[in-house]
Amino acid sequence: MTAGTGTETGILQTISRIREEVCALHAELTRYGLVVWTAGNVSARVPGTDLMVIKPSGVSYQELTPEQMIVTDLHGTPVRGTNVGGGGTVDWGNPPLSPSSDTAAHAYVYRHMPEVGGVVHTHSTYATAWAARGEAIPCVLTMMGDEFGGSIPVGPFALIGDDSIGHGIVETLKNSNSPAVLMQNHGPFTIGKDARSAVKAAVMCEEVARTVHIARQLGEPLPIDQGHIDSLYARYQNVYGQ
Repeated sequence: MTAGTGTETGILQTISRIREEVCALHAELTRYGLVVWTAGNVSARVPGTDLMVIKPSGVSYQELTPEQMIVTDLHGTPVRGTNVGGGGTVDWGNPPLSPSSDTAAHAYVYRHMPEVGGVVHTHSTYATAWAARGEAIPCVLTMMGDEFGGSIPVGPFALIGDDSIGHGIVETLKNSNSPAVLMQNHGPFTIGKDARSAVKAAVMCEEVARTVHIARQLGEPLPIDQGHIDSLYARYQNVYGQ
């Protein structure tokens, strides 16, 4: 692990803040109906370190607390005590819980996409239905041009348990503007500059998946010219908002 330029106390304060943020963001998944039972997860990179914070496996969303969020290295292994230099060892305060079953996938993304600060996985109904079909969501809405810069792509089928899913996410998104990928027969994964951005992408992914599905029941949706998509994306990413 690299401790960066922060002090031991600073790192602990940062992790405490990120634990609170990651815990709170899980409530957004239930608020927007993106998960059921204990499925789904949010993680965040710890800036200046080779660490991430992710939810524990199999714990009810109603029972989640910041203290239950688990600190792992970027290979998905929970960290207990770590030497940060100067002879000091930090106890990260990890609970006796196992991290999410998708931890290896999140960790792989952080290792191979240094610009990513947050990763989210859901089984939201409409996006997962598209994933079950192995079909990309075409860019037929200006909202998609804004947020995704084009279609939402499909990633390869991969089994849970190792970093195969993470490899599929990285390979699919590395040449795409989209912060979302539909992993075939599994569901959506989203990335962002931080965890909140990744949650926003997950919310938007489900919204456009639902809207485009409904549009297809009425007929074939009209495509948007790529030049217009590029213009929408550039404006939204660089001009829109405060």
